[in-house]
Amino acid sequence: MRVLLSTYGTRGDVEPLVALAVRLGELGVEVRMCAPPDEEFAERLAALGVRLVPVGPPVRELMRGATLPSAADLARYRTEMVATQFDILPAAAEGCDALVAAGLAQIAARSVAEAAGIRYVYASYAAVHLPSPHHAPPPRPGWPEPEVNDHPTRWELDARHVNAQFREALNAHRTSSGLAPVDNVRDHVFTDRPWLAADPVLGPWRRTPGLDVTQTGTWSLPDERPLPADLLTFLEAGAPPVYVGFGSMRPSPDIVRGAVEAIRGQGHRVLVSRGWADLELVDDRDDCFALGEVSHQSLFRRVAAVVHHGGAGTTATAARAGVPQVVVPLRLSDNPYWAGRVADLGIGATLDGPTATAESLDVAVKTALAPETRARAEALGGKIRTDGAAVAASLLVDSLR
Repeated sequence: MRVLLSTYGTRGDVEPLVALAVRLGELGVEVRMCAPPDEEFAERLAALGVRLVPVGPPVRELMRGATLPSAADLARYRTEMVATQFDILPAAAEGCDALVAAGLAQIAARSVAEAAGIRYVYASYAAVHLPSPHHAPPPRPGWPEPEVNDHPTRWELDARHVNAQFREALNAHRTSSGLAPVDNVRDHVFTDRPWLAADPVLGPWRRTPGLDVTQTGTWSLPDERPLPADLLTFLEAGAPPVYVGFGSMRPSPDIVRGAVEAIRGQGHRVLVSRGWADLELVDDRDDCFALGEVSHQSLFRRVAAVVHHGGAGTTATAARAGVPQVVVPLRLSDNPYWAGRVADLGIGATLDGPTATAESLDVAVKTALAPETRARAEALGGKIRTDGAAVAASLLVDSLR
């Protein structure tokens, strides 16, 4: 049995499929993965024995600027990516029994699976990405934010934007492959039976007419790598510090400085994760420590709180560790959604990244460090599932058998 996994994006997009690949391999499935050609992804997959089929330009290069690419550049990237997928995915899918795609950017995946006559599964990492009257669509970079407030209308406008960007290119390729044209590109990619790779307690799906969603739990792997010696020395030199990290995002320097000052104001030490933005310490005081790539699962159990951008993986890892969170979403993708979930569950605080002030950061940090917030976070941590990737792998293998 052979399965092709496909996604394009940052580590938060790739790592869940890595977890699924490992669990499928444990069931005897041969897995190959279409993903960006970034060196860290290639090394990660090679270490696990998963064949990488590179697709598109390195993501880290696209994220290198202080701001996102312009709307025109994003539109060009997206159009080029459709052509790239139709060039690469058919050969990658040869001999496969199924294709699992994650992310709306996988425009060609269902058509490739259809032409090959194999099973197609679409997976989302957050409920907010799937159409529902219970929530609005997530922000999509380069596309205008609707001025209406009701959710169904916003989803209708979202479908129009997706069609305007992709329908012509998609249908041209489908026609050349002898496939019928698609009217609604977004819903075509999603299907009416998508999978939701998110924890049912942390990010539940609310029943929606027309969508039969299978929620498996978050796709992740145990990460028991030991922490570096210098980090351990810092951790053991005082009370638990507060972690500040923004993953692949590039926050404004004011947010990082404001978070550090707010944490210090509460009498806590600080860990600053460099991330893709190569964040630096704001000064040379010995109450701050800068760290590179480490196991968040090992680290978060030893911190007082986690300040982050609201990525699905970081939110889930912090929740599983039972540690309070301060989410500073940068109005991108599912970041605002996860910020809202943290606030709704009472396991931390959230604030609008672009409008964050020293005062609002101070209040958010104080809320997260309150004993009652930690008690709620610890209680929730015991309810988070850790077998989502194994559940998904079993479902897929059973369906193919």
